[in-house]
Amino acid sequence: MSNTANEKLAFIFGRRSIRIYAPGPIGDETVTTLLEAAMAAPSAMTKDPWRFVVAREPEVLAGMAAALPGGKMLATATLAIVACGDLDAAFERHPSYLLQDCSAAIQNLLLAAHSLGLGACWVGIHPSEDSIGRIRKMFSLPAPVIPIAAIALGLPGEALEPRTRYNPDFVRLGKWQATPQSTVHGPQSGLFGGHVSTTSPGTHCAGQAASTV
Repeated sequence: MSNTANEKLAFIFGRRSIRIYAPGPIGDETVTTLLEAAMAAPSAMTKDPWRFVVAREPEVLAGMAAALPGGKMLATATLAIVACGDLDAAFERHPSYLLQDCSAAIQNLLLAAHSLGLGACWVGIHPSEDSIGRIRKMFSLPAPVIPIAAIALGLPGEALEPRTRYNPDFVRLGKWQATPQSTVHGPQSGLFGGHVSTTSPGTHCAGQAASTV
């Protein structure tokens, strides 16, 4: 990838899951900006089934940290945003559309947080029934509203290097049975043969209330 492309996409490659937070406030205006970015995401047939709960109270954040196996960092976060999906609002009331829509909104929120100099970490809630039940009870969510993930937010207390987990073995050209891209262009080649800088894959722990990387 060219240096120019890297510069333009720096806000993507630089977004990392931040689990250590420094003291400092996040104002309501900033939270609104993050939610505006989240709700700029695409959704199936523009149904916009996403719903959000903002939690600031330390005792609530501590309760979330205890309730979610991958959410220990929530206890020290400045705030958390619980991303939910309203099944009644989703296209064809289909959970798969709801999950796609909410995931797109969550990624927008994470990128916006990084662009604004904040640290954030995506903590999965769905599909763990235990985690869903705990968060549903904690926030008195109505039956059609499904908690999908919690996003911990704060001023970053750690600095992680930009990276990509690009792997050419995960790419097929034209159809699935085609030769893996790494065989065609070599292990460090881009889709059109250009060099791409990669790092070793990290552990991705989406779902079962585990935090992502």
